[in-house]
Amino acid sequence: MNGELAPSILSFPLIELGQAVPVMVENGADWIHFDVMDGQFVPPITFGDQLVRDLRRVTQAKFEVHLMTLTPERQFDAFISAGCHRVIFHAEATVHAHRLIQQIKEAGAEAGVAINPATPVAVLEPILADIDLALVMTVNPGWGGQKLIASTLDKVRQIRALRPEMSIEVDGGIDAFTVAAAKEAGANVFVVGSHLAKADDLGSAVRNIKDLLA
Repeated sequence: MNGELAPSILSFPLIELGQAVPVMVENGADWIHFDVMDGQFVPPITFGDQLVRDLRRVTQAKFEVHLMTLTPERQFDAFISAGCHRVIFHAEATVHAHRLIQQIKEAGAEAGVAINPATPVAVLEPILADIDLALVMTVNPGWGGQKLIASTLDKVRQIRALRPEMSIEVDGGIDAFTVAAAKEAGANVFVVGSHLAKADDLGSAVRNIKDLLA
């Protein structure tokens, strides 16, 4: 299957996003990925649903929010109302994953569940039939610009064997040099952040990644 590109806005200056997001969409981005951090699940604090609302005014692209937060369910309605088509929460942040998946779907969005590099795939097995997407963190969450942890790709392979048809997303250290290995492992949705933010020509960088995913 052809891969989907989900640029993360985490590494971009907020003041530039009104221009950067349309450029990424016009050059082939399939999703825009919002990394929301609360200062508790991970140390940094990023932004809230107002940024999603503001950027919805400049593009009709599909938005997904990745909630790296404790009590993620408190934010579902706000981000879906702001314009997110998919909500991803962390398996490590709840003991009620089934309930949270149901909440997201009942609100009209796709449901995704993420796991950290040290979390085994077994944690996802009871809910694989219920989710629309599994996100494998290929770095420890919290900061952009980290190096991909190669061993995490084994988890992508495990999930792909369990659910051949399901979307599997990788997030962390994905760039023009690592995307091929992630794709070979079975990923089909790729979060790319700092690689694009550092590019001299953003549109060209997006097109290059898209070509590698074809």
